Amino acid sequence: MNVLRPIELSEVLAIQSPRLMPRSIPLVSRIIGGGSVLLFVALVAQAFVRQSLAIWSVGIAYILYDTALLAFTAWKIWPLGRRSTSVRAGGPRPSIAVIIAARNEAAVIGTTLAALVAQNDPPDQIMIADDGSTDDIAEALVRLYRLAVPPIGGISRATAGRTEIGWLRLAHGGKARALNAAMPRIDSDIVVTVDADTLLDPGAIAAMRQAFAVEPELVAATGVLKPICGPQPVARIFEWFQNYEYIRNFLSRYAWMRLDSLLLISGAFAAFRRDAVLEVGGFDPACLVEDYELIHRLYRHAADSGQDWRVRVIGGALARTDAPAGPLAFLRQRRRWFGGFLQTQHWNRDMVGNRRYGHLGTVMLPVKALDRLQPIYGLVAFAILIYVLVHGHFGIVLPILLVMLAKIAIDLTFHVWSLRRYADWTGQPRQKFVPAVLAALIEPFSFQLLRHLGAAWGWVTFLSGRQAWGRSARTAVNGGVGP
Repeated sequence: MNVLRPIELSEVLAIQSPRLMPRSIPLVSRIIGGGSVLLFVALVAQAFVRQSLAIWSVGIAYILYDTALLAFTAWKIWPLGRRSTSVRAGGPRPSIAVIIAARNEAAVIGTTLAALVAQNDPPDQIMIADDGSTDDIAEALVRLYRLAVPPIGGISRATAGRTEIGWLRLAHGGKARALNAAMPRIDSDIVVTVDADTLLDPGAIAAMRQAFAVEPELVAATGVLKPICGPQPVARIFEWFQNYEYIRNFLSRYAWMRLDSLLLISGAFAAFRRDAVLEVGGFDPACLVEDYELIHRLYRHAADSGQDWRVRVIGGALARTDAPAGPLAFLRQRRRWFGGFLQTQHWNRDMVGNRRYGHLGTVMLPVKALDRLQPIYGLVAFAILIYVLVHGHFGIVLPILLVMLAKIAIDLTFHVWSLRRYADWTGQPRQKFVPAVLAALIEPFSFQLLRHLGAAWGWVTFLSGRQAWGRSARTAVNGGVGP
């Protein structure tokens, strides 16, 4: 088992990170990156030179692109409707440690720990990486688990059932630094990161343990998350929309997994082979989405070293996570997510179109290059539509509306059909039909625009170079939603 000092981890990161050691950019990568921008400019220009449906070229391109992604996802998730009866034999039972990077989480830490300790197959270790908390988290840990208050940089330990609980006190440095500080101080095959506001279902750890036992090449896996927002009316609306968004997103992850190109791992509940993470230098504190950036480095290192490392989404590893319950909190979250996505895409642009990374390089990352501008496409298309309506160009409005109706019909069909696939995959109850249909009809003119606005704000964050993690108020976990 590798055990590294924290300073050594940063030294490894300096070698492995394309941010700190940039790679040369192949011509194909430059063509794809620059071509996506030129295409956007050309499509927007049609609004100034055309007087037909072509005035809305950017909207048509947006719809065609999104529909193509839906078709790809439908193709890849089709097998989810057929339950497999075969069970792969597992290898040796891997040990699992959970790291909870927590800052001022006194209100929720007890509930989160209780859900972990009560697992059907509980983790061998839990490490609370206390990132310079100034609230009453110390009182909560002393009261609930009789943990002694350690000095800064020190660890105190206790036992709850079969699980050892450790409390690592750190000076405030951010989530990535807290995870990096805890990683070398634990002794396990698999490390699971769990946010302090995320509640694991009873079988979640067992599902993760089984996934890593049966596939030695597996180095990273994400659980399937369900958003919870609290009992307030506005919170219920946001939970309603985000519930269907999460379902689509995790089905999309399954689709990309089947192409060996899954990039998006949710750090709120993710599992990693510990030695692999140490081998690539841990989490990057400079990135707004440290979990997403780490996956790129794992793929890059696998290609460089000739290793068959794989990334999965585990349908049986379920959890609930506190999600934004209002417009401003939602926009801030999406600003950080999209700003971090742009950071990571920029640092790894040499992988775009690069055949040495397989389907990840030739399919997934070119799609991500287009995804950079997708929210801008959506906002510009909406703005052009409003302009056409306000100026009474009804001869153009009708064909635009027909295109939009066709898209809504496609989305609705996919939405209803995919909910069955999701239920079969995760073993959860099927979604009620009427609320699902209403969400699919309303979302394009409401929640989707809010997502695009958050992404546009992410562009501002990326271009300004300012870090903007922010902090969200807990609205569900400490509001009584728990095991």
